Amino acid sequence: MSDMELKGSLYNNQFHKAKNKDEEIKKLCPSDISQHLWTADVDYKHINPIIESAIKGYESWRKTSIEERVKLLEKYKEIVTSKKEQIAMAIALETGKPYWETLTEAAALAAKVTVTINDSLPRVSNKTIKEVLPKLDGHTIFKPLGPTLVIGPFNFPCHLANGQIVSSLLAGNSIIYKPSEKTIYSSQLMIECYLEAGFPEGVINLINGTVHTSSELVKDPRIKGVFFTGSRGVGLKILENTWKQLDKLVALEMGGKNTTILHSDTKIDHALAELLRACFLSSGQRCTSTSTVLIHESIKDEFIDKFVELTKKIKVGHPVKTEPFMGPLIDEHAGDFYNKYCKLCESEGAQEITGLGHPDTGFEGHYVSPTIHYSTNISKETEFAKTEIFAPNVCFAPYKEIEQAIDLCNVSDYGLASSIFTMDKSIYDLCLRDIRAGIINLNRSTVGASSRLPFGGVKDSGNHRPAAVSMIDHCVEEISSLETMDCSSTLEGVKGLEG
Repeated sequence: MSDMELKGSLYNNQFHKAKNKDEEIKKLCPSDISQHLWTADVDYKHINPIIESAIKGYESWRKTSIEERVKLLEKYKEIVTSKKEQIAMAIALETGKPYWETLTEAAALAAKVTVTINDSLPRVSNKTIKEVLPKLDGHTIFKPLGPTLVIGPFNFPCHLANGQIVSSLLAGNSIIYKPSEKTIYSSQLMIECYLEAGFPEGVINLINGTVHTSSELVKDPRIKGVFFTGSRGVGLKILENTWKQLDKLVALEMGGKNTTILHSDTKIDHALAELLRACFLSSGQRCTSTSTVLIHESIKDEFIDKFVELTKKIKVGHPVKTEPFMGPLIDEHAGDFYNKYCKLCESEGAQEITGLGHPDTGFEGHYVSPTIHYSTNISKETEFAKTEIFAPNVCFAPYKEIEQAIDLCNVSDYGLASSIFTMDKSIYDLCLRDIRAGIINLNRSTVGASSRLPFGGVKDSGNHRPAAVSMIDHCVEEISSLETMDCSSTLEGVKGLEG
């Protein structure tokens, strides 16, 4: 799949090539930069017609029955399943994630439809309370927001956006998808599956671009919902551009500086397998990747020695032409950032256990090796302890008492995921009570969430609008109604009238 044809923006159910080249985006394969994947021409004049298309699509789609919405999503499910391998290959080449891993992402697109219909839809089904007032029935009614904008990330270009898209569509909204400029082709393949499923004109829209395109769409008052997955910095910009628009719902999924606690009674072999995946899957480019491991001093030497030996066995290589554990980072900038913060870690007193290297894969790409550090200086004053690296790095830090570990978990301004390994349920209950994170697992790593549970963070990791099963909650507006067929009211008894 070296020939990736970009078709342009999708609106009014047709693709439109750029007539004006306001921006040009060139994409090289991160696992082999000699391979040019595609060039995208960005036309700012597509922004207004794509919003108008979404408005038109919304006006018809909001009147469509739930049964018809479900029928079309089931059709999409069939189509996206039939193209699973093609989508997985595109994700692998664009992101550098191993093909075996991207197959899992591509398969999750169909599974998300099932979960959203079965588990999410009941959350926004209209409800009735009989006799909520004397002779009056009360109703809770859920209505769609309007045209919604989904801004996707590069690391899961299809899976994360797909969850937001399916929820928004099922709730009765039209969507505009603005994928990451690093993963346009795989996103296009997914959107083409929606188009092929037969959604009405204007319900499904796609636009490519970078900061300017996203900013113009976010600020436009005709967009009634913004669903974003990405960095804290961009999330804050979205809030700055929308805070005066009170009728616009903004749901943010942002980064994490995720912690794992290994208590003294940790089942070491189990934790080794869980932690290896948590730290280094996707080359550490997951918002839920474990960055800091707080380890009880009684097991630190044994565990770290074994973990280092396992890390040395990690195979780094081309995501398609080999079968590695890890592929490359997404681009050169990510590699530079990784290198910078490894050096910062050491300048702030951490000990390097395994250092940054450039594996010999036989390909010229953005390959890096996993790194491990050890620090007794985790605090709010250490920049490294608070910064999301988004690369395969983990720092171990010792503790004596569980309260100390909990305090260290809360050092970062992020609050996405934590995990605790212990056989003492009271220790876990204490962590559950006092750690500030949106996901807190017991004897399970921070990666690999369930779509049947809420997924989101607190503090700087999100704005209290979690995705996954509860994503649909943010795709509707909730209203109430009092209803009666008893029209026997009279003016008798109305006080304060003259005559």
